[in-house]
Amino acid sequence: MEQGLLWPSPTYSCQVEVLKSAIGQKVYLVELRPDNINLGIHLSDTAFELLAVLDFPRPDPSISLAPHLVLLDDGRGINLGRIARISIDTPFNPPVEHLLYEDNFLMEKLLRRKRQLSHEFTEVRSKLLLGKLLGKVAKMERNCLKNESA
Repeated sequence: MEQGLLWPSPTYSCQVEVLKSAIGQKVYLVELRPDNINLGIHLSDTAFELLAVLDFPRPDPSISLAPHLVLLDDGRGINLGRIARISIDTPFNPPVEHLLYEDNFLMEKLLRRKRQLSHEFTEVRSKLLLGKLLGKVAKMERNCLKNESA
């Protein structure tokens, strides 16, 4: 967890109430998929019926376990700390009025941030690696760093 952030966020309680009012509706999830190496995110066009919003007995911000979990019609109970967004009516880019729950921090850091896998990024990194391979590291790094900051 990042220093200085409130946990859960100030809007969390309000969003939990909105979720509770949507029990029985079909919802779309943006789920976090942590593993030993990295943190993935899963967007799906599969709708699930929201059966319940339950208190979670042992929340822990250090491992992203929020105070609530959602129970879905496929038999899963997912902690809200493992969900970036829950929406109704549309799975992708829902308008604000279709958002039931959104972890703004996660959405900004994982979905909306500038992507590094661009042609420019690949070009700069390739030149750096080639320069290291050819023994021209210092000059290549200076040139590439100038290009990155431009």
